[in-house]
Amino acid sequence: MTQRQRRVRDRTERGQRIVAAARELAEAEGWDAVTTRKLAALIEYSQPVLYSHFPGGKDAIMAAAALEGFAELVAVLAEAREGGLAGVVRAYVEFAEAKPALYDAMFTLASELPFAQDDTPEVMKANFAELLAVIEPVAGKQDPGPLTEVFWSALHGLVTLDRGHRLSPAHRDERLALVVARFGARAD
Repeated sequence: MTQRQRRVRDRTERGQRIVAAARELAEAEGWDAVTTRKLAALIEYSQPVLYSHFPGGKDAIMAAAALEGFAELVAVLAEAREGGLAGVVRAYVEFAEAKPALYDAMFTLASELPFAQDDTPEVMKANFAELLAVIEPVAGKQDPGPLTEVFWSALHGLVTLDRGHRLSPAHRDERLALVVARFGARAD
């Protein structure tokens, strides 16, 4: 391995360590607790080292964490697709529940990550494609793109309202079954 290759590898590993520490701290204390000062102390790097990896500071670190989350979610959804629409619904909700801070970085908090645009990162497009894959067969004559957006919105809304204790916990399973029944019914 050349010296240049070693430097690249070390830099990549440092960046991954910064993002991992941010994710861990966010899951434990929320994204408000994640500061470059705290991260620098936690991983024993100076703040300038963090900024050399992530010039945008906390926002750039959170975006990097979100991209990791999209990679994790696409794998979860791809595996769950074997269980059809119900499997994908269950997997999506379980992912959001298991990793609430990561989910927030991906879908709730302000981010400069471009959604539904030409320059949307491929891993984000792949997540939408996994949802589209279970909606497309039941879309009938409807355009599956907007239908998938509504499906995703329903899932996100349920996740968000459940987390905010705005919905009855007693009806959680029934609500998820309703999403599956409504979106699983073949449209004409």
